[in-house]
Amino acid sequence: MRRGLEPAMLGARIDRVEARRADIRFPFPPRFAERLAGRRIVGLGRRGKYLLFHLDSYETLIAHLGMSGSFRVQAEEPVGSFKYERSKDPNHDHVVLHLDNGKVVTYNDPRRFGFMDLAEKGALEAHPRLATLGEEPLSPEFNAARLAKLFAGSRAPLKSALLDQSRIAGLGNIYVCEALFRAGLAPSHPAGVLANARGGPSPKARVLASAIHSVLEEAIEAGGSTLRDHRQADGEIGYFQHAFGVYDREGLACLRPRCRGTIIRSRHAGRSTFCCSVCQK
Repeated sequence: MRRGLEPAMLGARIDRVEARRADIRFPFPPRFAERLAGRRIVGLGRRGKYLLFHLDSYETLIAHLGMSGSFRVQAEEPVGSFKYERSKDPNHDHVVLHLDNGKVVTYNDPRRFGFMDLAEKGALEAHPRLATLGEEPLSPEFNAARLAKLFAGSRAPLKSALLDQSRIAGLGNIYVCEALFRAGLAPSHPAGVLANARGGPSPKARVLASAIHSVLEEAIEAGGSTLRDHRQADGEIGYFQHAFGVYDREGLACLRPRCRGTIIRSRHAGRSTFCCSVCQK
């Protein structure tokens, strides 16, 4: 989503803001529209599952999509036919940003589980939503040694531990299932298997770190996974769901060559978990 928004938003000034309700999941901060209007967007970033729009006022707009939120980019005055239809019901368009380059960026959220907030740039890391976030799984520093350090001695199930946002930020349910499948690891294993007796990375940690990187990188290139709500900024769906090895494949045969296992479904940390009954050990 950050990659999709950057061409339209980076360097643009927000001319006008429509906040069509007083809240989404939480109330908007005081003078929300007024603090955004007239400001230029000098950078777009991300922390975990939070989008960060850095403004020339030294404030940052923090946005979280929740379960069904999305941003949509359109021209101010569309001409001709659209390549993609409007991605969402306009009745759920809650925040509309009119930019000086003629683009309109709309936040749409049918379930209203997302939210927006403003924070001073210097205090961003201390913001309550960001302060407790863990490691970035796509950072150069995230490797087998970091996995071992994070989970050494842990008896929590591997699947649940990997979903803990205070340890690893932004690693979601689909991608944990897929990474564990690629690594051949059972989601019920204690997370401590990622560290050896000396606290260093075990062979399982090395395989899993590589699997996490590859799954996330491939998913980003594919535009994410569209199962119900997700859309990219241009209204296009994501395509990584076509590469699923286990997620949402309950009862089907394992896709790994020479494996005769069946995909089973269980629950960890309240989330559906999919894995092969044979080759994930």
